[in-house]
Amino acid sequence: MAPSILSRGARSAAAEPLRVGVITQEKGPHLSAYLRSLAQIDGVEAVGISDESGTTFTSARDALGAKLTTFQDHDRMLREFRPRAAVISLAAHKAPPLIRKSLEAGCHVLAEKPSCTRAEDFEPLVRLAEAKNLTLTLAFYLRVHPGAVKARELVRSGFIGKPYGAHLLVVADQTRLTRPEFHRSWLASRDTAGGGNLIWLGIHYVDLLQHLTQDRIERVSAVTRNVGGQPIDVEDSVGVTFQSRKGMVGTYHGGYYLDRGYHLGLTLWGSKGWLRFDEDNSPLEWYSTDPDAPQGVQSYPFSHEVGPYQRLVEAVLDSARGTGPPPATGEECLHVLKAIFSAYEAARTGQAQAVV
Repeated sequence: MAPSILSRGARSAAAEPLRVGVITQEKGPHLSAYLRSLAQIDGVEAVGISDESGTTFTSARDALGAKLTTFQDHDRMLREFRPRAAVISLAAHKAPPLIRKSLEAGCHVLAEKPSCTRAEDFEPLVRLAEAKNLTLTLAFYLRVHPGAVKARELVRSGFIGKPYGAHLLVVADQTRLTRPEFHRSWLASRDTAGGGNLIWLGIHYVDLLQHLTQDRIERVSAVTRNVGGQPIDVEDSVGVTFQSRKGMVGTYHGGYYLDRGYHLGLTLWGSKGWLRFDEDNSPLEWYSTDPDAPQGVQSYPFSHEVGPYQRLVEAVLDSARGTGPPPATGEECLHVLKAIFSAYEAARTGQAQAVV
Protein backbone atom coordinates (compact mmCIF):
# COMPACT_ATOMS: atom_id res chain seq x y z
CA MET A 1 0.00 0.00 0.00
CA ALA A 2 1.31 3.49 -0.87
CA PRO A 3 2.19 5.73 2.10
CA SER A 4 -0.42 8.30 3.04
CA ILE A 5 0.30 11.95 2.37
CA LEU A 6 0.56 12.67 6.08
CA SER A 7 3.08 9.87 6.61
CA ARG A 8 5.46 11.17 3.99
CA GLY A 9 8.64 12.68 5.35
CA ALA A 10 9.17 9.76 7.77
CA ARG A 11 9.98 7.06 5.24
CA SER A 12 12.30 4.10 5.22
CA ALA A 13 15.34 3.79 3.02
CA ALA A 14 13.58 0.93 1.18
CA ALA A 15 12.10 3.31 -1.41
CA GLU A 16 13.16 2.40 -4.94
CA PRO A 17 16.19 4.55 -5.90
CA LEU A 18 15.47 7.22 -8.50
CA ARG A 19 17.53 9.62 -10.55
CA VAL A 20 15.94 13.06 -10.63
CA GLY A 21 16.67 15.87 -13.05
CA VAL A 22 16.23 19.56 -12.21
CA ILE A 23 15.86 22.00 -15.11
CA THR A 24 16.30 25.55 -13.90
CA GLN A 25 17.77 29.01 -14.44
CA GLU A 26 19.32 31.81 -12.45
CA LYS A 27 16.98 32.44 -9.51
CA GLY A 28 14.75 29.56 -10.54
CA PRO A 29 11.38 29.83 -8.77
CA HIS A 30 11.34 27.96 -5.45
CA LEU A 31 14.55 26.20 -6.46
CA SER A 32 15.96 26.16 -2.93
CA ALA A 33 12.85 24.35 -1.65
CA TYR A 34 13.21 21.69 -4.35
CA LEU A 35 16.91 21.19 -3.64
CA ARG A 36 16.33 20.87 0.11
CA SER A 37 13.56 18.38 -0.54
CA LEU A 38 15.67 16.24 -2.86
CA ALA A 39 18.46 16.24 -0.29
CA GLN A 40 16.14 14.98 2.45
CA ILE A 41 13.97 12.44 0.65
CA ASP A 42 14.88 8.77 0.91
CA GLY A 43 15.34 7.02 -2.40
CA VAL A 44 16.77 9.94 -4.38
CA GLU A 45 19.85 8.22 -5.72
CA ALA A 46 21.30 11.10 -7.73
CA VAL A 47 20.31 14.53 -8.99
CA GLY A 48 21.30 16.08 -12.30
CA ILE A 49 20.79 19.84 -12.50
CA SER A 50 20.84 21.71 -15.80
CA ASP A 51 21.18 25.49 -15.83
CA GLU A 52 22.49 27.27 -18.91
CA SER A 53 23.82 30.12 -16.75
CA GLY A 54 25.55 27.84 -14.24
CA THR A 55 24.68 30.29 -11.46
CA THR A 56 22.72 27.76 -9.42
CA PHE A 57 25.44 25.12 -9.19
CA THR A 58 27.08 26.34 -5.98
CA SER A 59 23.85 26.35 -3.97
CA ALA A 60 22.85 23.01 -5.51
CA ARG A 61 26.18 21.48 -4.50
CA ASP A 62 25.81 22.86 -0.98
CA ALA A 63 22.40 21.18 -0.70
CA LEU A 64 23.10 17.89 -2.46
CA GLY A 65 26.81 17.22 -2.15
CA ALA A 66 28.00 14.06 -3.88
CA LYS A 67 24.51 13.31 -5.23
CA LEU A 68 24.84 16.17 -7.72
CA THR A 69 25.90 16.20 -11.38
CA THR A 70 25.80 19.55 -13.19
CA PHE A 71 25.05 20.38 -16.83
CA GLN A 72 24.83 23.65 -18.75
CA ASP A 73 22.79 22.03 -21.50
CA HIS A 74 19.26 20.80 -20.82
CA ASP A 75 19.21 18.32 -23.70
CA ARG A 76 22.50 16.82 -22.60
CA MET A 77 21.24 16.35 -19.04
CA LEU A 78 18.15 14.50 -20.26
CA ARG A 79 20.17 12.42 -22.71
CA GLU A 80 23.16 11.51 -20.55
CA PHE A 81 21.82 11.58 -17.00
CA ARG A 82 18.53 9.88 -17.99
CA PRO A 83 16.40 10.90 -15.00
CA ARG A 84 13.20 9.06 -14.16
CA ALA A 85 11.57 12.29 -12.93
CA ALA A 86 12.21 15.94 -13.67
CA VAL A 87 11.56 19.09 -11.65
CA ILE A 88 11.07 22.15 -13.87
CA SER A 89 11.91 25.42 -12.07
CA LEU A 90 11.72 28.01 -14.83
CA ALA A 91 10.04 31.29 -15.70
CA ALA A 92 6.53 30.66 -17.02
CA HIS A 93 7.31 31.55 -20.64
CA LYS A 94 10.37 29.27 -20.75
CA ALA A 95 8.74 26.17 -19.29
CA PRO A 96 6.56 24.60 -22.03
CA PRO A 97 9.33 23.44 -24.41
CA LEU A 98 11.38 22.00 -21.53
CA ILE A 99 8.36 20.18 -20.12
CA ARG A 100 7.83 18.68 -23.58
CA LYS A 101 11.46 17.58 -23.85
CA SER A 102 11.30 16.01 -20.39
CA LEU A 103 8.13 14.08 -21.23
CA GLU A 104 9.59 12.96 -24.56
CA ALA A 105 12.62 11.69 -22.63
CA GLY A 106 10.27 9.54 -20.50
CA CYS A 107 10.33 11.68 -17.35
CA HIS A 108 7.53 12.16 -14.89
CA VAL A 109 7.32 15.94 -14.44
CA LEU A 110 6.75 18.29 -11.52
CA ALA A 111 6.64 21.83 -12.94
CA GLU A 112 6.64 25.10 -11.05
CA LYS A 113 3.37 26.94 -11.61
CA PRO A 114 2.14 28.38 -13.88
CA SER A 115 4.61 26.96 -16.47
CA CYS A 116 2.88 28.81 -19.31
CA THR A 117 1.48 32.21 -20.21
CA ARG A 118 -1.55 30.74 -21.99
CA ALA A 119 -3.57 27.64 -21.17
CA GLU A 120 -3.34 26.72 -24.85
CA ASP A 121 0.38 26.12 -24.39
CA PHE A 122 -0.15 23.72 -21.49
CA GLU A 123 -2.94 21.58 -22.93
CA PRO A 124 -0.83 19.71 -25.52
CA LEU A 125 1.65 18.85 -22.75
CA VAL A 126 -1.18 17.27 -20.76
CA ARG A 127 -2.17 15.20 -23.78
CA LEU A 128 1.43 14.11 -24.34
CA ALA A 129 1.78 13.02 -20.71
CA GLU A 130 -1.46 11.07 -20.95
CA ALA A 131 -0.34 9.36 -24.16
CA LYS A 132 2.95 8.32 -22.54
CA ASN A 133 1.35 7.37 -19.19
CA LEU A 134 3.50 9.89 -17.33
CA THR A 135 2.78 12.23 -14.44
CA LEU A 136 2.56 15.93 -15.28
CA THR A 137 1.67 18.07 -12.29
CA LEU A 138 2.07 21.70 -11.32
CA ALA A 139 3.54 22.55 -7.92
CA PHE A 140 0.24 22.80 -6.05
CA TYR A 141 1.80 22.26 -2.64
CA LEU A 142 -1.40 23.01 -0.72
CA ARG A 143 -2.80 19.65 -1.82
CA VAL A 144 -0.35 17.92 0.51
CA HIS A 145 -0.47 20.49 3.32
CA PRO A 146 -1.63 18.60 6.47
CA GLY A 147 -4.35 21.17 7.24
CA ALA A 148 -5.67 20.96 3.70
CA VAL A 149 -5.57 17.15 3.79
CA LYS A 150 -7.78 17.26 6.90
CA ALA A 151 -10.10 19.78 5.23
CA ARG A 152 -10.48 17.43 2.28
CA GLU A 153 -11.36 14.55 4.63
CA LEU A 154 -14.05 16.70 6.30
CA VAL A 155 -15.63 17.71 3.00
CA ARG A 156 -15.52 14.16 1.60
CA SER A 157 -17.05 12.81 4.86
CA GLY A 158 -20.14 14.94 4.30
CA PHE A 159 -19.70 16.94 7.52
CA ILE A 160 -19.79 20.25 5.62
CA GLY A 161 -22.68 19.11 3.43
CA LYS A 162 -23.28 20.47 -0.05
CA PRO A 163 -20.86 23.35 -0.69
CA TYR A 164 -22.78 26.61 -1.01
CA GLY A 165 -20.13 29.32 -1.06
CA ALA A 166 -16.44 30.03 -0.62
CA HIS A 167 -14.07 32.94 -0.08
CA LEU A 168 -10.39 32.79 -0.96
CA LEU A 169 -7.88 35.38 0.29
CA VAL A 170 -4.23 35.80 -0.63
CA VAL A 171 -2.74 39.16 0.33
CA ALA A 172 1.05 39.55 0.34
CA ASP A 173 3.53 42.41 0.60
CA GLN A 174 3.72 45.41 -1.70
CA THR A 175 7.37 45.74 -0.64
CA ARG A 176 8.56 43.13 -3.14
CA LEU A 177 7.07 45.16 -6.01
CA THR A 178 9.02 48.31 -5.12
CA ARG A 179 12.45 46.75 -5.76
CA PRO A 180 14.21 47.49 -9.06
CA GLU A 181 15.27 43.84 -9.16
CA PHE A 182 11.60 42.82 -9.30
CA HIS A 183 10.87 45.42 -12.01
CA ARG A 184 13.52 43.72 -14.20
CA SER A 185 12.37 40.18 -13.46
CA TRP A 186 10.13 37.90 -15.52
CA LEU A 187 7.49 38.13 -12.78
CA ALA A 188 6.85 41.81 -13.62
CA SER A 189 5.66 41.20 -17.19
CA ARG A 190 2.44 39.61 -18.41
CA ASP A 191 4.28 38.30 -21.48
CA THR A 192 6.70 36.27 -19.37
CA ALA A 193 4.64 35.55 -16.21
CA GLY A 194 1.10 35.29 -17.58
CA GLY A 195 -0.18 37.63 -14.86
CA GLY A 196 0.42 38.81 -11.32
CA ASN A 197 -1.05 37.98 -7.93
CA LEU A 198 -3.78 35.68 -9.21
CA ILE A 199 -1.59 33.37 -11.27
CA TRP A 200 1.43 33.45 -8.96
CA LEU A 201 -0.25 33.10 -5.53
CA GLY A 202 -3.99 32.80 -5.95
CA ILE A 203 -3.62 29.80 -8.23
CA HIS A 204 -2.91 27.61 -5.19
CA TYR A 205 -6.22 28.48 -3.54
CA VAL A 206 -8.23 28.17 -6.76
CA ASP A 207 -6.80 24.68 -7.12
CA LEU A 208 -7.35 23.78 -3.47
CA LEU A 209 -11.02 24.76 -3.53
CA GLN A 210 -11.69 22.61 -6.58
CA HIS A 211 -9.72 19.76 -4.99
CA LEU A 212 -11.66 19.93 -1.71
CA THR A 213 -15.08 20.07 -3.33
CA GLN A 214 -14.49 17.77 -6.33
CA ASP A 215 -16.03 20.56 -8.37
CA ARG A 216 -14.86 22.87 -11.13
CA ILE A 217 -15.28 26.57 -11.73
CA GLU A 218 -17.38 27.09 -14.85
CA ARG A 219 -17.97 30.86 -15.00
CA VAL A 220 -15.93 33.86 -13.82
CA SER A 221 -15.94 37.63 -13.73
CA ALA A 222 -13.03 39.72 -12.52
CA VAL A 223 -11.41 43.10 -11.97
CA THR A 224 -7.63 43.55 -11.98
CA ARG A 225 -5.67 46.70 -11.14
CA ASN A 226 -2.19 48.04 -10.46
CA VAL A 227 -3.17 49.96 -7.33
CA GLY A 228 0.39 50.47 -6.09
CA GLY A 229 1.49 52.21 -9.28
CA GLN A 230 4.75 50.31 -9.63
CA PRO A 231 6.34 50.04 -13.13
CA ILE A 232 5.07 46.51 -13.73
CA ASP A 233 2.82 44.97 -16.36
CA VAL A 234 0.88 42.65 -14.03
CA GLU A 235 -1.88 43.14 -11.46
CA ASP A 236 -1.14 43.79 -7.82
CA SER A 237 -4.85 43.74 -6.92
CA VAL A 238 -7.57 41.40 -8.16
CA GLY A 239 -11.14 40.49 -7.31
CA VAL A 240 -12.84 37.47 -8.85
CA THR A 241 -16.37 36.11 -8.56
CA PHE A 242 -17.13 32.62 -9.79
CA GLN A 243 -19.74 29.89 -10.09
CA SER A 244 -19.02 26.16 -10.10
CA ARG A 245 -20.57 23.37 -12.10
CA LYS A 246 -22.42 22.10 -9.00
CA GLY A 247 -23.81 25.53 -8.13
CA MET A 248 -21.34 26.81 -5.53
CA VAL A 249 -20.58 30.54 -5.73
CA GLY A 250 -17.42 32.20 -4.49
CA THR A 251 -15.00 35.06 -4.45
CA TYR A 252 -11.26 35.53 -4.55
CA HIS A 253 -9.50 38.65 -3.28
CA GLY A 254 -5.79 38.91 -3.89
CA GLY A 255 -3.31 41.71 -3.68
CA TYR A 256 0.10 43.01 -2.76
CA TYR A 257 -0.82 45.46 0.00
CA LEU A 258 1.25 44.75 3.11
CA ASP A 259 4.68 45.89 4.23
CA ARG A 260 5.56 42.26 5.01
CA GLY A 261 3.96 38.87 5.57
CA TYR A 262 0.68 37.44 4.35
CA HIS A 263 -3.03 37.45 5.04
CA LEU A 264 -4.28 34.06 3.80
CA GLY A 265 -7.32 31.89 3.96
CA LEU A 266 -9.94 29.63 2.47
CA THR A 267 -13.42 29.60 3.99
CA LEU A 268 -16.01 27.13 2.76
CA TRP A 269 -19.67 27.19 3.78
CA GLY A 270 -22.01 24.26 3.15
CA SER A 271 -25.48 22.96 3.96
CA LYS A 272 -24.23 21.32 7.19
CA GLY A 273 -21.41 23.56 8.34
CA TRP A 274 -18.23 25.40 7.48
CA LEU A 275 -14.45 25.21 7.62
CA ARG A 276 -11.70 27.81 7.73
CA PHE A 277 -8.12 27.14 6.63
CA ASP A 278 -4.98 29.32 6.79
CA GLU A 279 -1.86 27.52 5.61
CA ASP A 280 0.47 29.46 7.91
CA ASN A 281 -1.58 29.57 11.10
CA SER A 282 -2.69 26.42 12.87
CA PRO A 283 -5.31 25.17 13.60
CA LEU A 284 -7.85 24.40 10.90
CA GLU A 285 -11.30 25.27 12.28
CA TRP A 286 -14.61 23.66 11.37
CA TYR A 287 -18.20 23.27 12.48
CA SER A 288 -20.91 20.81 11.49
CA THR A 289 -24.58 20.15 12.26
CA ASP A 290 -24.29 16.57 11.01
CA PRO A 291 -25.60 14.23 13.75
CA ASP A 292 -22.42 12.15 13.53
CA ALA A 293 -20.11 15.15 13.89
CA PRO A 294 -18.71 16.42 17.23
CA GLN A 295 -20.61 19.32 18.76
CA GLY A 296 -19.43 22.90 18.55
CA VAL A 297 -16.53 24.53 16.73
CA GLN A 298 -13.70 22.05 16.23
CA SER A 299 -10.01 22.62 15.63
CA TYR A 300 -7.33 20.54 13.98
CA PRO A 301 -3.79 21.68 14.82
CA PHE A 302 -1.18 20.96 12.19
CA SER A 303 2.59 20.97 12.13
CA HIS A 304 5.09 22.37 9.64
CA GLU A 305 7.75 19.89 10.73
CA VAL A 306 7.85 18.43 7.21
CA GLY A 307 7.46 21.18 4.62
CA PRO A 308 4.76 20.95 1.95
CA TYR A 309 7.32 21.11 -0.88
CA GLN A 310 9.02 18.01 0.49
CA ARG A 311 5.66 16.26 0.69
CA LEU A 312 4.91 17.39 -2.86
CA VAL A 313 8.17 16.09 -4.32
CA GLU A 314 7.73 12.81 -2.43
CA ALA A 315 4.26 12.38 -3.89
CA VAL A 316 5.55 12.93 -7.43
CA LEU A 317 8.37 10.43 -6.90
CA ASP A 318 5.89 7.89 -5.53
CA SER A 319 3.87 8.39 -8.70
CA ALA A 320 7.02 7.87 -10.78
CA ARG A 321 7.60 4.57 -8.93
CA GLY A 322 4.00 3.52 -9.45
CA THR A 323 3.36 3.33 -5.70
CA GLY A 324 0.96 6.26 -5.39
CA PRO A 325 -1.23 8.68 -7.34
CA PRO A 326 0.13 12.03 -8.53
CA PRO A 327 -0.71 14.93 -6.21
CA ALA A 328 -2.63 16.52 -9.11
CA THR A 329 -3.37 15.21 -12.58
CA GLY A 330 -2.46 17.13 -15.70
CA GLU A 331 -6.15 17.56 -16.49
CA GLU A 332 -6.81 19.07 -13.04
CA CYS A 333 -3.91 21.47 -13.48
CA LEU A 334 -5.15 22.44 -16.92
CA HIS A 335 -8.60 23.36 -15.63
CA VAL A 336 -7.09 25.59 -12.94
CA LEU A 337 -5.10 27.39 -15.63
CA LYS A 338 -8.23 27.76 -17.76
CA ALA A 339 -10.08 29.31 -14.81
CA ILE A 340 -7.22 31.75 -14.17
CA PHE A 341 -6.86 32.86 -17.78
CA SER A 342 -10.65 33.13 -18.14
CA ALA A 343 -10.61 35.51 -15.18
CA TYR A 344 -7.97 37.63 -16.91
CA GLU A 345 -10.08 37.69 -20.06
CA ALA A 346 -13.11 38.72 -18.02
CA ALA A 347 -11.11 41.58 -16.50
CA ARG A 348 -9.86 42.65 -19.93
CA THR A 349 -13.29 42.62 -21.60
CA GLY A 350 -15.53 43.52 -18.68
CA GLN A 351 -17.65 40.48 -19.48
CA ALA A 352 -18.11 37.24 -17.56
CA GLN A 353 -16.40 34.26 -19.16
CA ALA A 354 -17.28 30.59 -19.41
CA VAL A 355 -14.42 28.26 -18.41
CA VAL A 356 -14.22 25.63 -21.13
